[in-house]
Amino acid sequence: MKDQGRSPRKRTGGRRRPNHKKKKHELGREPTETQVGDQKLKVVDSRGNTQKVRAVTTDVASVADGAETIEATIENVVENPSNPNYARRNIITKGAIVETSEGEARVTSRPGQDGQVNAVLVE
Repeated sequence: MKDQGRSPRKRTGGRRRPNHKKKKHELGREPTETQVGDQKLKVVDSRGNTQKVRAVTTDVASVADGAETIEATIENVVENPSNPNYARRNIITKGAIVETSEGEARVTSRPGQDGQVNAVLVE
């Protein structure tokens, strides 16, 4: 489990206050909730003169079946362990089970981070 930082209270029971605000490079962004639909990508500047490609909507997945990889179309999200509401809203995240033209597959990539959906067939 990730380290949660120190306790908000001192040994004496007094409250600890943050000693500085977040710096520019420590700021996060709103999550890209990738949905099923016609492919729409968004390029975002990130730290270190690099770019991230975010998939806003997508309907294509690279599905691995043993040694070969097939381009399959995504029909809908069957289940999403990260959030049950995501399955209802057809949001794809890593670990989501999606219904494809090849059968049910589990997503192994992070579409909001690298702009593509890679998946493995589920038996």
